[in-house]
Amino acid sequence: MLTVSSLRVVRGGNEILHSLTFEVAAGRVAGLLGPSGCGKTTLMRSIVGTQQITSGGVTVLDRAAGDPELRSLIGYASQQASVYVDLTVIENLRYFAAAVRADPADVDRVIEQVDLTRHRTRLTGSLSGGERSRVSLAVALLGTPKLLVLDEPTVGLDPVLREDLWALFGELRDGGLTLLVSSHVMDEAERCDELLLMRNGELLAQESPASIKQRTGTDSMDRAFLALIAEADAA
Repeated sequence: MLTVSSLRVVRGGNEILHSLTFEVAAGRVAGLLGPSGCGKTTLMRSIVGTQQITSGGVTVLDRAAGDPELRSLIGYASQQASVYVDLTVIENLRYFAAAVRADPADVDRVIEQVDLTRHRTRLTGSLSGGERSRVSLAVALLGTPKLLVLDEPTVGLDPVLREDLWALFGELRDGGLTLLVSSHVMDEAERCDELLLMRNGELLAQESPASIKQRTGTDSMDRAFLALIAEADAA
């Protein structure tokens, strides 16, 4: 699904990503985890084709990131809800459905998928932060995406909403989608099929949660991440 090869990004004279190389197979929930400022958003923007790359490459479904053919194949939800607050939920989705040339019937499908049916006629600006995040997710689901790139979709949500969203991510994966989900909350790592752990623009590990804990001899992802940092600093 996704191949990143020796990816470097330099912005404002600072190297943000340091020669990242990894692959993500189709039909997986891949968690992109690391502290704020480690380069997660820059990496995601590189994958969806909105970030200028200094060197290396990114391909999705064997096409270079940014290829026009990928526009209908990648769904992207940024960290800030990218929807219009002065439109209702259904108006937002009808607008974006027209923009991406999705079937108009998709609007009802994605509203139901993200559990916003009872809010469909409400102004988006009147919704809670978690509900606006769901509207952004619904926009990302319009059409026929094969890859969903979600930048910290659960930030600021209460535990119940986080649980609901992760359950939805699992359902989407089981339905054939591939998801790349970023977070800086380590307890969300356990919900992923595999993890990409980042620090300071570098990839520390790409393994399953169980494999990382076993290799580091720890019983939590917080301790595992700290062990990987210590290992990297000692190298």
